[in-house]
Amino acid sequence: MSGGITGTHGNDFGLMSVREISAGVAAGRYSASEITRMCVERIKSTDGETGAFLTVCEETAIAQAKAVDEKIRSGKKPGKLAGVPVAVKDNICTDGIRTTCASRMLEDYIPPYNATVVEKLISEDAVIIGKTNMDEFAMGSSTENSAFKITRNPRDTDRVPGGSSGGSAAAVAAGMVPAALGSDTGGSIRQPAAFCGIVGLKPTYGLVSRYGLIAFGSSLDQVGPMTKTVEDCALMLEVIQGMDVRDSTSHRGKYPQDYAGRLGEGIRDFRIAVLKEFFTDGLDGEIASAVRDSARRLEGLGAAVDEVSLPAAGDGLAAYYIISSAEASSNLARYDGIRYGHRPKEFADVDELMEKARSEGFGTEVKRRIMLGTYALSSGYYDAYYKRAQKYRKLLRSQLAGVFEKYDLILGPTSPVLPFRIGERIGDPLSMYLADVYTIIVNLAGLPAISVPCGSSRDGLPIGLQLIGPHFGETVILQAAYALEQELKLEP
Repeated sequence: MSGGITGTHGNDFGLMSVREISAGVAAGRYSASEITRMCVERIKSTDGETGAFLTVCEETAIAQAKAVDEKIRSGKKPGKLAGVPVAVKDNICTDGIRTTCASRMLEDYIPPYNATVVEKLISEDAVIIGKTNMDEFAMGSSTENSAFKITRNPRDTDRVPGGSSGGSAAAVAAGMVPAALGSDTGGSIRQPAAFCGIVGLKPTYGLVSRYGLIAFGSSLDQVGPMTKTVEDCALMLEVIQGMDVRDSTSHRGKYPQDYAGRLGEGIRDFRIAVLKEFFTDGLDGEIASAVRDSARRLEGLGAAVDEVSLPAAGDGLAAYYIISSAEASSNLARYDGIRYGHRPKEFADVDELMEKARSEGFGTEVKRRIMLGTYALSSGYYDAYYKRAQKYRKLLRSQLAGVFEKYDLILGPTSPVLPFRIGERIGDPLSMYLADVYTIIVNLAGLPAISVPCGSSRDGLPIGLQLIGPHFGETVILQAAYALEQELKLEP
């Protein structure tokens, strides 16, 4: 092994890609242990200002890295992610490593097993470097709802990194890790990716196993990769996708195996729809301008771009918050201080035990959504709210299927607003919820979508563009995202 990092980016670990690290470790240009130590040092020197991590697994990460080095020394073929440090959102279970969902309810929870996605990463010789901060139980759009700390946007530390996967986004954007896992229930991978100027992919529902993901909304949640480049995103997806018998919602069909290898095929003859409903009065003008410019760039690369209408898109936000809150109410009912979660020190009887456990263990936003969901599911209101929202969901899926009969992709902004200041929206839940207005239709329909950087505001804040594909259309959206990335050549 060499005595120092000598890749494309010299000894600047923060700029190294997944591809560069894995290829370098596999070829013996540097060791997995060397990379891991550099990653830990980078986190120690950077995260004090950013607050991306809740747990850094220095000892276990070094042990994993040494195992990778030994595997290579013994002549065995290393995995696709050999020596690549990966951060994991703190609602994804990690064997022997604290997993809190950024909640007092699970403050001391240490899972006895790994989530399937973590198993897959380790099987391909990735190194799990730590667990990232998030909005409590993935409920939020700013990572201000964590019970433990606020994460700051590395591009402007007075601003939020988005949420709920804000810790994972900030860790990648700050160069602490080349890749991270997030979860996306209504935009929680794509919106923070846009706010932090990185790439974030929400896969098709069922493409990536949810086994070991602590549930928020079971029909909406999906684990996905967050990286600096589209190629790295494709490489990560190749590893974490796949059928899982432990997940009843896992896709039973065939899986593409070479997303990264097809990125350079170009987008000539692609048909791209730009939704009129995405360009409303609530959209920031600088975002609108950057997205429309990107659409013209894609057109210049050979794609046909048309403006189309999706009438159902305007009602998605209300339906999403009814359905997701109803599912949250059901999923979080298990945290009662008896079977799971925080247990109060003093209580008179079982009723007081459960009341105190949930009052003390859950934060304000989680309580708000539990109450909303319980109300929507209650007798006398089920038909008026939950059943009606599900009917809307069916209509939305039908209209989106109609668009994809004619078009390969849908293009639009990821977020209607630029990264906002810390504390600016925390007291106004409605304005916070509106940050997800363009992303939630993807989750309601179970579609794949990616957010890629497409420019910056006058103040240097990142702007993200969203590409939505049909079910299992990851190959197409990654090709289009890669073509745009190469055309724009934005600085990381």
